[in-house]
Amino acid sequence: MKEEAHKREERTVISTPLIFHIDVNSAYLSWEAVDRLKKGDSPDLRTIPAIVGGDQDKRHGVVLAKSGIAKKYGVKTGEPIVHALKKCPNLTIIPTNFELYHRNSQAFMEILRRYAPVVEQYSIDEAFADMSGTEKLYGSPTRAAELIRDTINRELAFTINVGISTNKLLAKMASDFEKPNKIHTLFPEEIPFKMWPLDVGELFFVGDAAKRKLNELGIYTIGDLANGDLNMIRMHLKKQGEVIYNYANGIDISDVLHKEPANKGYGNSITLAHDVTDADEAKAVLLSLCETVGARLRADGMKANCVSVQITYNNFVNRSHQCTLSASTNVTTEIYDLALQLFDQLWDRRTPIRLLGVSTSRVSSESYRQYNLFDTEKYEKLEKLDTAVDKIRKKYGEDAIKRARFLEDKKEEKESG
Repeated sequence: MKEEAHKREERTVISTPLIFHIDVNSAYLSWEAVDRLKKGDSPDLRTIPAIVGGDQDKRHGVVLAKSGIAKKYGVKTGEPIVHALKKCPNLTIIPTNFELYHRNSQAFMEILRRYAPVVEQYSIDEAFADMSGTEKLYGSPTRAAELIRDTINRELAFTINVGISTNKLLAKMASDFEKPNKIHTLFPEEIPFKMWPLDVGELFFVGDAAKRKLNELGIYTIGDLANGDLNMIRMHLKKQGEVIYNYANGIDISDVLHKEPANKGYGNSITLAHDVTDADEAKAVLLSLCETVGARLRADGMKANCVSVQITYNNFVNRSHQCTLSASTNVTTEIYDLALQLFDQLWDRRTPIRLLGVSTSRVSSESYRQYNLFDTEKYEKLEKLDTAVDKIRKKYGEDAIKRARFLEDKKEEKESG
């Protein structure tokens, strides 16, 4: 009888979901810091006021990542660099290097796959890992998280946060607790004293607009939302209201999905520093995204046959369209032309845009192209132009050569400022 009881208990332990959310601390800046230290540069960017996301001479762009010291000055991710400089005039500004970030992201994911049976890459610098049933391999969940954290720090020299729970939502919330280089749990029984006292704006999927509506309803903490009237919340926030009500109660039924390490598509997206209502500004962002996507395709010797555009409005409604190309390509101009068509079909010209994304799929390494009578010469010229631009940027930096479109933006900014 005792043996049977022990087996039942063992089955219960093994069947309990155990989900990790692993997030690189200030990824772009950490990866830049490690790369520069390897080359003998000092000081460590993580120990000084520093950001990634623009050109130090031109002082243009937005903050993509910041050091802990910069954060103490009030510098925020997503804000214009000109604003960050007002808060911290001695800020060190590092231009982006997406090839470096891609390499570090791959190395990061490879280590996670050593420890976790199932890994879902959520973004370039974060992932979910289903660790269910690994207790006999590593011991307690915290011990497993320590092994992953220490391995990444020893082999790759950057730090991570790990959130541990029974579902993806709670694991992600846990990883956002105190940073950097921390491990936190948020199991269902811990929700009332770890999550409910937090400001409702800290709940996943609650943006500024939703927070304002909730505050107007007298809901200020996640606990207020969890214990609120679902019908009233749904009436004011519709479907989003039901989702965040469930989140506030720790309910999330999504699984950790296994994804093959091979790149099935190439994409890039950005949460804008401010809600965009101007078509020209949105199209300039799309061009920048297409340049990054095209460069990544060419770097890997790949071509895409399908392009899609994603818009997230400031009310968190998501829309996307995709279209198949007549011939696979990695030429930036072709990707951008199609992205513009999709964007014009998507946007209603009224609702402010919070996020823009461009992605490609149906990628292959095919070297041939099925030409028509009219595009042969044009395509070859564009292909050679992109190749030349890639070489210049690789040798002299991302800002060594720019499209006139972005120079016009800078001129307008200077004239208006």
